[in-house]
Amino acid sequence: MRPAPAESWPSVGVVVPTRDRPELLRQTLDTIWRQDYGGDVDVVVVFDGQEPDASVRRDLPGRSIRAVANARTPGLAGARNTGIKALSTDLVAFCDDDDTWAAGKLTAQVHRMRSQPTAELVTCGITVSFAGRESTRLAHRDTIEYRDLLPSRMAMLHSSTFLIRRDRLVEGIGLLDESIPGSQNEDWDLLLRAAARQPIAHVDEPLVRVLWGQSSYFSRQWQTRVSSLDWMLRRHPDIATDRAGAARVYGQLAFGYAVLGERRKSLHWANRALRRRWQEPRSVLALAVAFRLLPAEFILATLHRRGHGI
Repeated sequence: MRPAPAESWPSVGVVVPTRDRPELLRQTLDTIWRQDYGGDVDVVVVFDGQEPDASVRRDLPGRSIRAVANARTPGLAGARNTGIKALSTDLVAFCDDDDTWAAGKLTAQVHRMRSQPTAELVTCGITVSFAGRESTRLAHRDTIEYRDLLPSRMAMLHSSTFLIRRDRLVEGIGLLDESIPGSQNEDWDLLLRAAARQPIAHVDEPLVRVLWGQSSYFSRQWQTRVSSLDWMLRRHPDIATDRAGAARVYGQLAFGYAVLGERRKSLHWANRALRRRWQEPRSVLALAVAFRLLPAEFILATLHRRGHGI
């Protein structure tokens, strides 16, 4: 139930990209619909590569869900940008079609934004659900600086936690970059661009449940993941100047090439990672895959059960 309008609440638009996952989508929409937020909420479900399903539509005073087709580049970035452009709300939030929100998510984030008036983007913590096991990921801070995002992607700052001032997004930070291969790392790119302008405000509570698994249409093959990491290094050269950040990305590249069976390239990037930071664990895991000591699927499943990725 929505709280009494004791104060003026900014309107919120929610962009939900989707493709071929109707049951998960409806669970996601239910949690957005049940927000205890006191302001208007306009949800845009963007169907990527398929006709919009009119049955998801709902309409009540101050609450609406509508369905549109992705009118831009196919994929996650284009779908999100389509949704942003379809909205005229004060704030914009993202939610993936397999993630769910706690009832107080929007209320807590708007309060946090008001406590830091210069903030353009607010995030929150997450609970990762994988194979029946849940893990909480928190940042252990209430403000994220640009320099915090160089050594670590900070996975708890998941795109489904984003709440952004729409005017600053469109006119300042910029829309999601649709040139990123496979829309991989588009959220990290957006975080870096936003944090370069203003520190990111954060609510360090697990207000979003993120489902990890193999079901996401927007989860691309390893060749695309490798290409997107290379794109990030070129677009954000500061990553390579940070010892831990460079080692992490180099280790991810080593692992990706190991999965692709390109041992020479894997060894090249593993060596570069270890030269920047000899404790980099991704290099060791990449070598284990490259020399067929461990299957990549086993490594990833083990990490995911603990709420971590490669």
